[in-house]
Amino acid sequence: MSRTLDYTKELIRRPSVTPDDQGCQDWMIEKLQALGFQCETLWFEEVRNLWARRGNSGPLFVFAGHTDVVPTGDKGAWKHDPFTPTQDGDLLYGRGTADMKGSIAAMLVAMEEFVAEHPDHDGSLALLITADEEGPSVNGTVKVVEHLQARNEQIDYCLVGEPSSTDTVGDVIKNGRRGSLGARLVVKGIQGHVAYPHLARNPVHDAAPALAELAATEWDQGNAFFPATSFQISNINAGTGATNVIPGSCEVIFNFRFSTELTEAMLRERTEAILDRHGLDYELQWTLSGQPFLTDRGALVDAAVAAIATVTGQDTELSTAGGTSDGRFIAPTGAQVVELGPVNATIHKVDEHTSISELDTLTRIYRQLLDNLLAAS
Repeated sequence: MSRTLDYTKELIRRPSVTPDDQGCQDWMIEKLQALGFQCETLWFEEVRNLWARRGNSGPLFVFAGHTDVVPTGDKGAWKHDPFTPTQDGDLLYGRGTADMKGSIAAMLVAMEEFVAEHPDHDGSLALLITADEEGPSVNGTVKVVEHLQARNEQIDYCLVGEPSSTDTVGDVIKNGRRGSLGARLVVKGIQGHVAYPHLARNPVHDAAPALAELAATEWDQGNAFFPATSFQISNINAGTGATNVIPGSCEVIFNFRFSTELTEAMLRERTEAILDRHGLDYELQWTLSGQPFLTDRGALVDAAVAAIATVTGQDTELSTAGGTSDGRFIAPTGAQVVELGPVNATIHKVDEHTSISELDTLTRIYRQLLDNLLAAS
């Protein structure tokens, strides 16, 4: 039986809904210490994080991931209990199989095999694990990275095990991500009776033309690596629930996913100029979740592409599509960062699953990548 499959099952049995680790990291520490890793448990508020390193020299290669998973939703809607790993042919069902306990299992097995063959490997090998990726992401990887920087521990290469693949494992590598800038807009009006609109001011009516202009604006045209910046409204809330009351305020939640063509400051300035031009009485709170980042062709990307070609015989696509990941906290340190993991078709869904054979393929790709970067010469 596949060791990667065994390890994935062991992790899935632990119901580690964010931010609860449920013993996943303790189990991993036992495996890592047996390989000669120095393991540190780093608590930031209620979040448990793990930093494990083998070696003291450079370059430093890091596998990064998260043990936390999203809630299951209605368990009755699942074919099988989401925390009871269940095989059905080549498929393994369970919450976290694809996002991202399967990747963590593949990382562990790849490191076990690599260290066994290369006990005196070049550079250093490390693992950065958090239980706060699916949650607010404020006491997880970002805090670990700050901790490492404070003691001058520099990551050179990082592979984040997010499910990057589209149809088959390794067909897509994420070598960058768009930035994410969110906002909460409150447009102020004057509450009143709908029959006497001259005595009130409807903030929904005031906001609508400005929102239409924001939605229709071309913010940029993207570039060779990124699609055009996207503006999306996710929530609008106004009113008392009564049909005969003009609301006194209107709340709008929106988000930009932006390319390297723009900065956070440029988006804020242009947005506020549109709101001001429409004469709105408003309050605006901004939240920057991550800056855009890009790892161009170089040592890490080339090693990953070569590893996929060696193991699968296929070419891979470099992509910056999709949401954010913890790579956004690691890339600004100067590290080269890529994301490479299982097929993402069922992540966060009922009946999340992954291919057992492709987990083994992912393990071989990770192992080959280590050979390409750190095998002793």
